Amino acid sequence: MSARQPGRLLDTTFRVSVILKGLDGVLEIVGGVLLLLVSPAQIGAITRFLTQHELSEDPHDLVANGLRHLADGISVSASIFAAVYLLLHGLVKVVLVWAVLRDKLWAYPWMIGFLLVFIVYQCYQLAVAFSWGIVALTAFDLIVVYLTWREYGIHRARRADAERSAA
Repeated sequence: MSARQPGRLLDTTFRVSVILKGLDGVLEIVGGVLLLLVSPAQIGAITRFLTQHELSEDPHDLVANGLRHLADGISVSASIFAAVYLLLHGLVKVVLVWAVLRDKLWAYPWMIGFLLVFIVYQCYQLAVAFSWGIVALTAFDLIVVYLTWREYGIHRARRADAERSAA
């Protein structure tokens, strides 16, 4: 194995993880739009339709009952808040991912800062209510922060070398 192969693996891992973040941003935008288009009553009706078969077999099914409880508790204001949150969060992610993939140097620190804010929020969520999903998301975000920091350093060094060569 050459000295460069681990670097290539990290470069590839970085690109894949950033692309996944971008796809997540697109899904957040789609989710935000859907929340604006679908009323809380319609969400409740869809949830009841999707869980009725499971509950007919097991009326005490934890997941199906939990989904129904969540859907029944959605208010118009909560739905609008979630929609705006998802739209803004998704849009910021998509813009930053696009800029990072286009090697825009300014985007790297913004991407790192953006992810760190959400890592802090996710840690707060873990303290309030533990979830393996949040643990996995936080671990993934920490890896993306490391890879973005590494890539940022590489690009800054390349740019500095190019400027020295041009001078």
